[in-house]
Amino acid sequence: MEYRKLGNSGTSVSHLALGTMTFGAESDEATSHAILSDYAAAGGNLIDTADVYSAGTSEEIIGRWLAKNPLERDRMVLASKGRFPMGTGPNDLGLSRRHLRRALDASLARLGVDHIDLYQVHAWDPLTPLEETLGFLNEAVVRGKIGYYGFSNYTGWQLTKAVLIARHRGYSLPVTLQPQYSLLVRDIEAEIVPAVLDAEMGMLPWSPLGGGWLTGKYSRDAEPTGATRLGENPKRGMEAWEKRNADRTWDIVDTVTGIAAERGINASHVALAWVAAKPAVTSVILGARTQDQLADNLASSGVELTPEELERLDEVSAPTFGDYPYGAPGQEQRSRKIEGGR
Repeated sequence: MEYRKLGNSGTSVSHLALGTMTFGAESDEATSHAILSDYAAAGGNLIDTADVYSAGTSEEIIGRWLAKNPLERDRMVLASKGRFPMGTGPNDLGLSRRHLRRALDASLARLGVDHIDLYQVHAWDPLTPLEETLGFLNEAVVRGKIGYYGFSNYTGWQLTKAVLIARHRGYSLPVTLQPQYSLLVRDIEAEIVPAVLDAEMGMLPWSPLGGGWLTGKYSRDAEPTGATRLGENPKRGMEAWEKRNADRTWDIVDTVTGIAAERGINASHVALAWVAAKPAVTSVILGARTQDQLADNLASSGVELTPEELERLDEVSAPTFGDYPYGAPGQEQRSRKIEGGR
């Protein structure tokens, strides 16, 4: 396992993180504990969860595993999130000081710990002033309830505005952003990745396998069936079959599986290695329902793609933008030659 700095902090984390959205939903407690133990045995040390995952059950499952494995509790870097509804009231969600205080305390209790290493706001809140949210997060750092804080699902301007306010007010600065990022979803490279790099933060990409599309288990001519996420629910959110069943998707999948065949490895290893090699990426979040799925994902740890392989993948998966502001004409207006000239 490779270790990298957690964004701009001094803490080191494994380049493969364990996502736990499946815990309590698609994976029962015994399976979840086995997954946690396998991940720890492989050298992983970053566990990512959220209060909204199975309405708090994911955090409780992790908490009971930590209680049974005190040595691992000392080694693990715990990350959780708050923002989404944990009740039906108007103050049971959002990034207000009131909701975040209750959300953080509840997460600490479910996890059975006195602090969370990385506390992330799960998404933007248009109703709460950023100053209020950042003030709470800074206070939580000062009080020792969290070690660092980060954002999830923020756009470029939202992240940049937050960083500038934190600097202006002398607050602790955010260390990470958690966005969706994969060979199938690269639009964040237009604004969000540059914003992360400018702020000297790190990224924790989620859904690096595109909800299973990049594992090579689906075929172009047959709608998924059986015990897979899409097989059980072909209309599943952003991963829905009808939405992604397009030529670009299959061109990417064909390239991934082609490189995998040439290397004698699984397609998932290629897709994960591509994400892990991208600028600003600190740790790639793995989401596994079973021990076998986790083992397959962890096997990507030693895979390093060649420059030629990276170029093939970059080319086939290049996001499509209009001419302005992200296409070639727009990019030309934002660049210049150091030697000058027209």
